[in-house]
Amino acid sequence: MERFYHEVWNQADENVARLILDPEFRFRASLGPEKRGPEGFIGYMRLIHAALADYTCEIEDIVEDVHRAAARMRFSGRHRGTLFGVAATGLQIAWSGAAFFETNGSKITALWVLGDVDSVKQQLGLNAAIDAP
Repeated sequence: MERFYHEVWNQADENVARLILDPEFRFRASLGPEKRGPEGFIGYMRLIHAALADYTCEIEDIVEDVHRAAARMRFSGRHRGTLFGVAATGLQIAWSGAAFFETNGSKITALWVLGDVDSVKQQLGLNAAIDAP
């Protein structure tokens, strides 16, 4: 999990992605439909890095067992390309999320990420803050 975020996401290392992701890898993120295989994931990663310069994922906490892991995450980047239909603003944005991994003991087989999409949209000026009841 740490290698996935530090080398694959933070450094956009496509070769490491191909090494550690299972050929049948399933990826589901808050910002798009399910992607399959390393190449499907890599395409998604390229889109996010094109929209957000200096994109980083920080693991804040991890819970794991033999074939599963969950992490509390912090994501950030500078808005440099279209995201949610909003052209580049140059703003530094950040949001929280959670990631749920499955492995087969040697490769990552599935990942489901839930990010605070409302926070991202609010930072991009797409909606007003929602007051809690």
